[in-house]
This record gives sequence, C-alpha cells and structure tokens, in this order.
Amino acid sequence: MRRTRKLVGLLVLLASLYPTLGTAMARPVVLVLGDSLSAGYGIDPREGWVALLQQRLQQRGGGYRVVNASISGDTTRGGVARLPAALSVHDPAVVIVELGGNDGLRGLDVGRMRANISRIIALSRESGAQVLLLGMRIPPNYGKRYTDAFHGTYGDLARKQGVALVPFMLDGVALDPGLMQGDGVHPRAAAQPRILDNIWPHLEPLL
Repeated sequence: MRRTRKLVGLLVLLASLYPTLGTAMARPVVLVLGDSLSAGYGIDPREGWVALLQQRLQQRGGGYRVVNASISGDTTRGGVARLPAALSVHDPAVVIVELGGNDGLRGLDVGRMRANISRIIALSRESGAQVLLLGMRIPPNYGKRYTDAFHGTYGDLARKQGVALVPFMLDGVALDPGLMQGDGVHPRAAAQPRILDNIWPHLEPLL
C-alpha cells in the first residue's frame, strides 16, 4: 500500500510538472556555438554572458530559451563536427557563432577557418535558423598579415553571406587588465555584462 501511495504521488508530481516542462521545451531556442569565451572558462558559468543573456531574455519576456553548446578549447573544425547534432536536437531559431579564437591562437590556416565558419553558417541556415557571427581579434604573435587576415575573415563572411555580425565581441574588454584573467585571454566575471552589451544590439533584431 505504501508503494502504491508513493507511485501515485510521483505520478501526480510529474503531471503537475509536465505543462511547465512542455512550455519550456516549446520556446524557440537561441543556440550558442562557442569555445571557452562562451563556456565561462575560469568563472562561474552562471556569471557568463550566455547565462546573462538568458536572464535578459526572461526579463524582457522574449520567450526564448538559450542553449549553450560551447566547449573550452574548441576550434571551428570542432564546431562543424558537432553542429549537426545540436541543430537536430534543439532546432534553434538563432545560432550565435563564437568560434575561431583557438584557430588563431594556434596559428591554424585562416583559409580553412573561413571554410569552416562558412559551413557552420550554411548548416545553420539550412536548418531554418538565423545566424549571428561574433568577430574576434588575436594578439599579433603571428605577424600583422596573419592577424589582419584572421580578423577580416569575420567581416568578409558576414558581408558575402548576409549574416549579422558583432565586429569584436571583446570590445572594451580585451585591453583592460582589470577585466581580463591572468592569462590575458579570458575575461573575468566583471567583464561579462559588457560582452553581452556588445552582442545585444546585433542579436535583438533577430529575435
């Protein structure tokens, strides 16, 4: 009898939760495909710009659900490999592409990076999603020619493929030691609201 009561209680609980869960899952998705800058490396992920984006959307009643598909250390090649599964599972309305930084820091071929980002854009659009591309800059370790070609890739792809672009997601952050972690690569928690403010004006029209 006790087991029966427990089972009935569990079924009642699930029944009460199901509408809420169903509503949450039905909300359109903003998918963030990124690396450590979006995964929240070195900080509490709940303080990262992706989590702050979810909070802002909730506050403004936008009805969107943010899915963070970001992995620290990922490259554009990795993004291409794992994007199809993410699109299939989440069916996003918007895909935010935050990749390329690790390609640049490793001195990988810019032409290959361009091809990978182009493929990510194409796959996202084929699934019916709009795309927001987050531009990145890297230190001049590999020389001006490489760094210029690297950063120029984002603007060039955005113009040619007609996607929204944030010219530099770390604008106002990257050169401020107080906002960067000791490695000089990853922003502190205090920088995350500024990063979101850099992204928001370009994302809002897509929502």
